[in-house]
Amino acid sequence: MPKPLFLGYHSEKVIVNRPAILGCPLDLTSTYRGGSDVAPPAIRISSDSIETYCPYLDRDLADFPFSDLGDIEFSGTSLEEKLTEIRSGVEEILQQGGMPFCVGGEHTVTLPIIQAIRKYHNNFVVLHLDAHSDLRDSYEGQRINHSTVIRRVVELVGHENLVQFGIRSGTREEFQWINKHHVMADFRPGMERALLNRIAERQVYLSLDLDVLDPSCFPGVGNPEAGGWSYNLMERFIRFLKNVDIIGLDVVELMPVIDKSEMSSITAAKIIRSLLLIC
Repeated sequence: MPKPLFLGYHSEKVIVNRPAILGCPLDLTSTYRGGSDVAPPAIRISSDSIETYCPYLDRDLADFPFSDLGDIEFSGTSLEEKLTEIRSGVEEILQQGGMPFCVGGEHTVTLPIIQAIRKYHNNFVVLHLDAHSDLRDSYEGQRINHSTVIRRVVELVGHENLVQFGIRSGTREEFQWINKHHVMADFRPGMERALLNRIAERQVYLSLDLDVLDPSCFPGVGNPEAGGWSYNLMERFIRFLKNVDIIGLDVVELMPVIDKSEMSSITAAKIIRSLLLIC
């Protein structure tokens, strides 16, 4: 039986200067609720319920080619081994001139993706959308996991190259760090120009944890936090991204088994469709 592919419209080979979907089904450090490892195929299956055309953007995927490389089939069992395999997969996309578009899996996958991208780009901004800051220095005795991933990313790119949105959960120490380094930004209608000025025409890497959305419209996450973004605000942010130079992105932390209605998986597919259309 053939494996599902996103919207059934794709190339199975990397296309130069176009996004290449790579499933990263990692779920080793999740806490409270797990299940993000089955998200990549669930999103592909749910994509069959949506159209290739996006009315928000007035664009159709028929005019914007992309590739779907399937999921990484991990051969290693430890976290370190699996992160190495993700980094190698992303490096292969970059070597062939493509743009990595990784679908998780837990948020920890962002670290090896950034490690790979830094070999090809050295002056980029990380836009991080999330309910949680993920800035702990360690969590449950580990320095690399879903709660520390952005702190590890900052060690690679510098706090001046991090902009966070939607954060509404974290420790006192994390929010003290956020306030000290001024990495938090607000996004609402009319603020697009100010954000463009902050990015200052640099290249952009986008890391999107789907729990940035309010659980009333997106319940299928491991650690839901009330008070998040609406879907319409997400689409407005994606329209804003049409104006920036994206070099890579990830969409993470969907947990399909939690939302039996499949609305979270379908919504994730719509978000991915929109992101493909602005890359």
